[in-house]
Amino acid sequence: MPFSIRPYHRFPAHCFATYNTRPFQGQGTIWNLSCTGCRFSGDLPMRPGETLSLTVTMPNEERIEIPEAVVRRSRGQEFAVENVMIEPHTHARIQHYVKRLVQEPTHA
Repeated sequence: MPFSIRPYHRFPAHCFATYNTRPFQGQGTIWNLSCTGCRFSGDLPMRPGETLSLTVTMPNEERIEIPEAVVRRSRGQEFAVENVMIEPHTHARIQHYVKRLVQEPTHA
């Protein structure tokens, strides 16, 4: 796979996620998030190039549906995915959440 630079920075997050790749369902934790994807660990192995759908439970308990994402990298139980298909209002909600992460002060 050729090297590419992400268009957005990823920010630390801690969100529960379920993911589906027909006919299987996995559960995991999102560790970082950007406007275009995320890195998470899960109990269902995935390989680069595989597609999946995600349901992410944000820290405020709000659920976000990502109907199609593709695995770009995997290492053991960790996966980096890029959102392929996402509704504009869902993308706006992710952008709002990421903007809040950027504005939060870091705790030293």
